[in-house]
Amino acid sequence: MAKQILHTSHAPAAIGAYSQAVRVDNTVYLSGQIGLDPVSMTLVDGFEAQVRQVFANLAAMAVAVGCTLDDLVKLTVFLTDLGHFSRLNEIMMELFHPPYPTRAAVGVAALPRGALVEVDGILVIPR
Repeated sequence: MAKQILHTSHAPAAIGAYSQAVRVDNTVYLSGQIGLDPVSMTLVDGFEAQVRQVFANLAAMAVAVGCTLDDLVKLTVFLTDLGHFSRLNEIMMELFHPPYPTRAAVGVAALPRGALVEVDGILVIPR
């Protein structure tokens, strides 16, 4: 079982002591993404824009290993305001196709850089 560290310039660079993604066999563990623009490394403005940027970042990481968002099997969502939960679901229904990945949504007091949402995921590369 070899561990492979993955990186793409199409998603924000790590802003701490972690890797963007780690692959073990056909499973890829994606680090949490906040709504950072990968070019400017600045947080986009507003909840909806941040959610869309988060999933664009996750999609870029998935593409880097030959996958799409549809290959995600598990998501963990961190929200600073659970009042945004319904809008999160609406956006996810635009971006994902059934069968949807499993998901946990957790309310948190704060996120890095003042982000409103963070999402990490696990994807499985089709064989």
